[in-house]
Amino acid sequence: MAIELDSSFTVPAPPEQAWNVLLDVERIAPCMPGASVISVDGDEIQGQVKVKLGPLSLAYKGTAKFTEKDESTHTISIEATGKETRGAGTASATVQASLKPADTGGETLVSIHTSLSVTGRPAQFGRSLLPEVSGKLIAQFATNLQAMINADGAAAAETGAAETAAPETPAA
Repeated sequence: MAIELDSSFTVPAPPEQAWNVLLDVERIAPCMPGASVISVDGDEIQGQVKVKLGPLSLAYKGTAKFTEKDESTHTISIEATGKETRGAGTASATVQASLKPADTGGETLVSIHTSLSVTGRPAQFGRSLLPEVSGKLIAQFATNLQAMINADGAAAAETGAAETAAPETPAA
């Protein structure tokens, strides 16, 4: 079964900063519920993901590869394939993402288009459940990513403040 999914979210950083964060797969993978990275070799990522689809708990292991990274237009394309770890089902996806400045200054709007194809037990649930579950996962990812970026900003501000504060020297 093939399905097209569109989603978007806002990142609390300008596009140049968001671009670097979103390409750091090992760092942002924990933001996606159920996802983990096994290894990264250049543009190829080995990983696994666990997802609950209605009454099914599914686990996939597979690879993803950046097929396009255009920093000038802030667009990326990723091809991913995976196989159920317990079962004969497969999943493959082509993901295209673009980053644009958001209406509010200092933020980035990330738009994602996914062409997803699944076989096996998930395909039996039809087209209605996959968009809902996908939307929830993207929303959780966006919330976790925003928290990570905000925490990084706060840590950088504290480090910067600590570095600029002159230590007191005792009078001789």
